[in-house]
Amino acid sequence: MGALYLHIPFCISKCPYCDFFSEVGQQQQIDDYVEQLKRNIKIASTQDSQPLSLDTLFFGGGTPSLLSVNQLADVLRCIVRYFGINPAAEITIEANPGTLSLEKLKGYRQAGVNRLSLGIQSLDDHRLQQLGRIHTVAQARESIISARAAGFDNLSLDLMFALPNQDLLALESEIAELLTFKPEHVSVYGLSYEEGTDFFLRQQAGKIRSCDEGLYADMYLLLHNYLVAAGYNHYEISNFAKPDSLCRHNQVYWKRENCLAIGAGAHGFQDQHWGKRWHVEADLNHYKECLIQGKDPVKLLEQYDRDGAMKEYAYLRLRTSKGIDVQEFYRRFGLEFQDVFAPAILKTKDYLYASGQRRFFDVNGWLIYDHLISNFI
Repeated sequence: MGALYLHIPFCISKCPYCDFFSEVGQQQQIDDYVEQLKRNIKIASTQDSQPLSLDTLFFGGGTPSLLSVNQLADVLRCIVRYFGINPAAEITIEANPGTLSLEKLKGYRQAGVNRLSLGIQSLDDHRLQQLGRIHTVAQARESIISARAAGFDNLSLDLMFALPNQDLLALESEIAELLTFKPEHVSVYGLSYEEGTDFFLRQQAGKIRSCDEGLYADMYLLLHNYLVAAGYNHYEISNFAKPDSLCRHNQVYWKRENCLAIGAGAHGFQDQHWGKRWHVEADLNHYKECLIQGKDPVKLLEQYDRDGAMKEYAYLRLRTSKGIDVQEFYRRFGLEFQDVFAPAILKTKDYLYASGQRRFFDVNGWLIYDHLISNFI
């Protein structure tokens, strides 16, 4: 399975909670960056062990929907030229409702994008302003309606929870409305205060009070119960999908499969010699200089040994409802899961379930995932 992640690091404004690599970009910068992306694609295609044809592509950011239809189509043509895209490939673009129009969405769909991930985040205007989002609730609703009109039948909606001063009734109202749009996929993210972000600084200064653990748990379970009752499969800690609508690209990450990365700040993985992770320099000037000189702008982050690979495998797989298949674990690593992780299994026995060859956490385990998984890594 060939997977490709492309990072578009530009935003109209920086959200105060976001710690992803992004910059407030002008149109000329974006135009120039698209040319660098095409150079990056060409250079990456000459490297060893790259997929000959792609099954999943994901445009992430930043705000990829700042790309014009022509720019997106140009990048996709370049990918087809140097890699190839399978006819049944999943091609996703993340989009901000404040950057969309029906015309643009139709253009994206005609260019080949078949999965749209909309950063709705909230259906309350006050909370959207609080989060520094550029769109309104009206624009969020309109973007969903326009996406359907443009022909998108695989739609993912993001919703944030545990926001400052948010209560259960407010969250219930938002998830209830979100479900009226019948998305194929829903991602839910609890607000976190990452070091280096504006929200982190405000929290440290006592200007924002974070959600307490009890309320956070109640909110997470409310979302779980609402979505499962509506027919969604809670297939990963933060992700829910209708049957046959699981995000294929994200499953590449959780299965620890090969993923090529293109664009400044992008991260990739190769499943060779226990695996290696690498990233593209998160510096636009350095990125451009490397590509102009014909150099591959990637840097090795980590080369794994077997011990590190087993720990990461457990960390990623236990995030999913399928969990770990102990036979697959043995095929991959030549060791028995229960032998390698005997102490961790004992410490998490009240949350780690067994069903046939599977070992997995349920939603109650996911609530304290960081605590539980620390025993495995």
